[in-house]
Amino acid sequence: MLREIIRGELAKIINDDLEIKISEPERSENGDYSTNVAFLLAKKEGRKLQEVAKELALRLSSGQFAERVAAKNGFVNIFLKDEVLLKALGEKEKFPKKKEKINVEFVSANPTGPLTMANGRGGFYGDVLSNVLKKTGYDVTREYYINDAGNQIKLLGESIQAAEGKIPEKEEYYKGEYIKKLKGKSAAEAASILLKEIKNSLKKAGIKFDVWFSEEKNLRKTGELKKVLELLNKEGVIKEGAGALWLDDNVLVKSNQEFTYFLSDLAYHYDKFIKRKFDVAIDIWGADHHGYVARMKRGTVMLGVNPECLKIIIMQLVRLTRDGKEVRMGKRTGEFVTMDELLDEVGLDAARWFFLSHAPETHMDFDLDLAKERSEKNPVYYVQYAHTRMQSILRKSEIRNQKSEIKSFEHPAERALVMKVLRCPEILEDISKDYQVHRLTTYAYELAQTFSAFYRDVKVIGPPRLGEAGSEREAELLYLVSKAKETLADLLKLMGISQPEEM
Repeated sequence: MLREIIRGELAKIINDDLEIKISEPERSENGDYSTNVAFLLAKKEGRKLQEVAKELALRLSSGQFAERVAAKNGFVNIFLKDEVLLKALGEKEKFPKKKEKINVEFVSANPTGPLTMANGRGGFYGDVLSNVLKKTGYDVTREYYINDAGNQIKLLGESIQAAEGKIPEKEEYYKGEYIKKLKGKSAAEAASILLKEIKNSLKKAGIKFDVWFSEEKNLRKTGELKKVLELLNKEGVIKEGAGALWLDDNVLVKSNQEFTYFLSDLAYHYDKFIKRKFDVAIDIWGADHHGYVARMKRGTVMLGVNPECLKIIIMQLVRLTRDGKEVRMGKRTGEFVTMDELLDEVGLDAARWFFLSHAPETHMDFDLDLAKERSEKNPVYYVQYAHTRMQSILRKSEIRNQKSEIKSFEHPAERALVMKVLRCPEILEDISKDYQVHRLTTYAYELAQTFSAFYRDVKVIGPPRLGEAGSEREAELLYLVSKAKETLADLLKLMGISQPEEM
């Protein structure tokens, strides 16, 4: 990666172990890369910021990688030599295999109803995050926690009985046509049927799991909850009160001796960290679980696990809009849009893109009208069309040897496209560290935009322009197009979005 070249050059002149940031400037006139290293050094050494920045710029300028280095407002801005970019374009970027074992648990919707559109947000996020982590060298396990025991399953059974007229209706009961179809089924039978439907919906959405972990089979029937309870008791952290057992302010065992979901969660994470020895567990939860984060972190400490190894990501709420109006959802009221319905209406590619394009911590509006738009107004259509155009150029060219590496830049648009292509592995590396998957859609869109500008300004195939070298130059440009197509196709695959060759 290009920024690793810069990091290596900085290491030659700075001995301190500083947390140096090397990033892409917002404006191209500020260089290919910018670093905050002068701020860190100036603070540590008690020197003037601009003085340190100018000194670093001068020393970096003497290296073989930079065309020029400028100090501006304390930042050190680096303009790379063209030959550095061209050399990097011809090299295959490989991520080293990591030692860490990572468990990514996502969706994990209770088997008490169909998957809703809201489940799709966490589902696609977890799916793509797992793809990126695996791509960047981690050992990844994708897991679905089946909450098939406890109060929710009891409510499901009572909801069916209420639909049958055997017991009075209650506000907390599940409602809707799907409940009526389960008449005559026990709670366990209904949960099994609904889980099968959930698996079918996930298959339709292209979401796969390595492990389906059942609370009933893997925790309760094996006595794992009691074992964890005994472990916590030995540590002396359990308190009694009002006939119940407590961990801090959270109930583990109710006064009627019923186990709580919190105890199940602790046993589940004990299984992840202690029994299966995952180095990192990433839990992707819905917005309604926000209040459980602190207690879960505290619980892992009691289990002897570093809480930093548990990464909890909260997916914020989704508001579905159609014709400018909100469509409300609620599994218990029976008024909800299922994930299957959403996929049928807008298609898998649009659904994935729209969900992935928002950071988890942000609330989002899912615009059905825009998602169904078949024009450049729709971002996924725009990006897929760029991929189609790249393929069309390669197909139309009469030159079959399209592996002739580009030797020099003759237009700024060529350099801009190479620079954008080379940022891909850096984007993936960043996502593997901070889990901000929405960067993929942003980068893919920017790559499509950069290619569109290149396509507008540079004649790739056809008769050569005055002063151009004809077929040799065309072969070089085709090589650049092929690298851009390869990069965009890889991005779309990581996102689970199709890569059409014709539209």
